[in-house]
Amino acid sequence: MHNKAFLFIQDLAVIMLVAGFITVLCHRLKQPVVLGYILAGVILGPHTPPFSYIHDENTVNILAELGVIFLMFSLGLEFNLRKLSDVGIAATLTALIEIVFMTYVGYSFARLLNWSQTDAIFLGAMLAISSTTIIIKALDDLGIKRKGFAQLIFGVLIIEDIFAIAILALLSSIAITGSWQPEDMIITISKLCSFLVISLIFGILIIPRLLSYIAKFNSQEMLLVSVLGICFGFCLLVIKLGYSVALGAFISGAIVAESRQLGVIEFLITPLRDMFSAIFFVSVGLLFDPAVFAQYTFPIIGIAIVVIIGKIISCTFGALLAGRDGKTAMHVGMGMAQIGEFSFIIAALGMSLNVTSSFLYPIAVVVSAITTLFTPYLIKYSDHLEKYLVLVVPKPMSKRFETYRAWLQKFKSKNSSAKKSPIFRWTVQVIVNLFIIMGIFFSCAYASRTPWGISLLEMTNQHIHKGIIWTIAMILSLPCIVAVYRKMKALSIMMVESIENKNHHNNFVKLIHQLASELIPIVILASIMLFICALSISILPPFELLIGIFVIILLLIALLYRWFVKVYAQLKNVFLEGLKKDD
Repeated sequence: MHNKAFLFIQDLAVIMLVAGFITVLCHRLKQPVVLGYILAGVILGPHTPPFSYIHDENTVNILAELGVIFLMFSLGLEFNLRKLSDVGIAATLTALIEIVFMTYVGYSFARLLNWSQTDAIFLGAMLAISSTTIIIKALDDLGIKRKGFAQLIFGVLIIEDIFAIAILALLSSIAITGSWQPEDMIITISKLCSFLVISLIFGILIIPRLLSYIAKFNSQEMLLVSVLGICFGFCLLVIKLGYSVALGAFISGAIVAESRQLGVIEFLITPLRDMFSAIFFVSVGLLFDPAVFAQYTFPIIGIAIVVIIGKIISCTFGALLAGRDGKTAMHVGMGMAQIGEFSFIIAALGMSLNVTSSFLYPIAVVVSAITTLFTPYLIKYSDHLEKYLVLVVPKPMSKRFETYRAWLQKFKSKNSSAKKSPIFRWTVQVIVNLFIIMGIFFSCAYASRTPWGISLLEMTNQHIHKGIIWTIAMILSLPCIVAVYRKMKALSIMMVESIENKNHHNNFVKLIHQLASELIPIVILASIMLFICALSISILPPFELLIGIFVIILLLIALLYRWFVKVYAQLKNVFLEGLKKDD
């Protein structure tokens, strides 16, 4: 035990000493610190002669994972929900174009190399997602993290991480069944969206108030320990649910960012982020194997070129299509041109399922290291490339683009008032409540597989067990179900009243309108419940028992309707108050 502790301290000392020296050297030479950390990892790594300076790479990898957590948590602190909503549409469009384009290009290039179809599919997925941690650090080192284009890059990265969950599910389905199962994708996306919505809503309801209470003790130590507990606790929950720890760290940071203690928390987290992020980038360098580069020189160089050029083109085009100017779009494209930790996860998934070749993982590592080396320089010199492109791009094309931008801005300004209309607000509330309801059912399904759920099953039979779990889920969902019904009824009334009819004074027409306004929300609510039943099939009780549960639920709604409305209104007000913190 003493020997292990000594080796750990020795490894940590070597890493931090070399990283510290490299940091000073990079600042003196005016070079990106990320580049220095990766080179330090290459020097210290097991593949660089004459011998390895690191004795326990597993421990270093664990510390590197902490670097990912702190980097993403810090991004969440700076990139709160308001900023995410500001760039949401542009980020989603850019990320979607990039993922589709890079997946196709990666697949095509692999087939050009005569790789198998499965290897080609996995390579395409590996090239689809950029490295969030590498880009964050590169932008931070260059001192441009708060600029407008950087905010759009962060938005694209977060959307990418969300898409990454669906990509992993899709790849697993293809690898196991040999074909794409749409129902698996629908369930995965529904679970992910429900988890995100519930996490953000209940997090903002609870965490800012908890931190305000802790801040009253005027102890930075207490505040730091509490924030770290929230961060790691949420990351543990995310891992248990099978999602990315990086996504969990970002969400927890975005929730904590809604507290009034944000400035103090950022100050306390920064030293931890800097220390562990240095270890993360050193660990990336440790993976670099010159022997792999020598063995697969042509594929590695080809893939690296495909990544850099493909991502610049796809992300720049996506940003342009979203209405950003040429300079911003070029910055986004140049900043996204690399792959990272997600590519390792995909390659490892293929190996664990025994569906990909063994060379795919080491190639991904080397390509990631190469593209990471270029990232700071691409970001740094994107202005120069943009100025050059302005000179060579044909003027008719530039004019058409400016016309498109002007039309898009006009379209946005016309529709900006629509977001303030009751129809828009009620529709958003219906969607949010739908995700909350789904999240409650998914949570109850998960709870049924815990020791508590298993012990309940042992005390009852399987049908009764499902009936109890499903009833609990329905009761917990009732405030949201009532809210959905009320919003849909209001929308139906507004829709019916907006229908112009010259015989609107006719009593028969009024009766038809009244029936429509009553039936439409009931039909929509019934459709929602059928959809939820399909998603929660694992805990769905037999039909006879289900009818009995619905009768009980209808009685509860009839008796406690006003109480459910009151509870929902109170929770909504508390949530909105949590968002109205002082900036």
